[in-house]
Amino acid sequence: MNFRDLEYLVALEELKHFRKAAEKCFVSQPTLSGQIRKLEDELGVQLMERSPRKVLFTQAGLDIVAKAKTILLEAKSLKELAKSYNEPMQGTLHIGLIPTVAPYLLPLIIPAIKTHFPELSLYLHEKQTHVLMKQLEAGELDCVILAVLPGMESFGEYPLYQEPLELAIADSHPWTKETDIALPKLRGEHVLMLEDGHCLRDQALGFCFAAGAVEDGSFQATSLETLRHMIGAENSMTLLPQLAIPANRHQDGIKYIPFKAPQPYRDISLLCRKNSVRKACFAQLAKLVSATVEKKLKQYR
Repeated sequence: MNFRDLEYLVALEELKHFRKAAEKCFVSQPTLSGQIRKLEDELGVQLMERSPRKVLFTQAGLDIVAKAKTILLEAKSLKELAKSYNEPMQGTLHIGLIPTVAPYLLPLIIPAIKTHFPELSLYLHEKQTHVLMKQLEAGELDCVILAVLPGMESFGEYPLYQEPLELAIADSHPWTKETDIALPKLRGEHVLMLEDGHCLRDQALGFCFAAGAVEDGSFQATSLETLRHMIGAENSMTLLPQLAIPANRHQDGIKYIPFKAPQPYRDISLLCRKNSVRKACFAQLAKLVSATVEKKLKQYR
């Protein structure tokens, strides 16, 4: 038995398909199938039921897969631990980001990271919050950058920045001449929102409901860019995070108005597993991201 055999087994349990698992592991299907059979012989237990159309794991197989995932994660941690003592800002780093952060944050921080940490190879993964958290727990990601929500206290946290939310309205809206606006003024207004699954939706809804606004249920956007385009088309309004808006607060028929204090905002942090051995890397990375974003946010003040 070796680590590679365990990787084959985990991939097969995940994909439930020999060809797809072999492709993921960059081996031929006969090689993967043969190694799985050898593993069954060595363990003396049947791990799965095979049929032409599907792979069904036995209970023994599922239990062994769970243990294999733990073993592989610990093996990865050993390698990372050794590397972290030599040079924390070298090697590969898998970072997950939510869709309402990635398109606006990455263009800011990637040049800075490449300049300050040229030996650090980044692999970026854009997914919704619930997917990222599962991947972080499973060891598929080293860290995630997202809006902090209740229930994330079991992870290590490196605060990055507080991002204000601003009101986005069409040029034809009667509020376009306002230089700032009080959140309670939204009382009774209909506000467009993102679809379920985006943490920004829940946060924006919380602020809007507190102000007395209601959601416009006629449309739910899949992305901030879709939401932005719908504002002009529907002569409606929404809340957008500051990094997603132009510094002059006016573009493509959309006007962006900051809120009066107390402003609605979201906390963006870097989260990692609390037992991660790469905390020295995360600390330096968080410091660089915070400084880079702070410069950008000053343009809106």
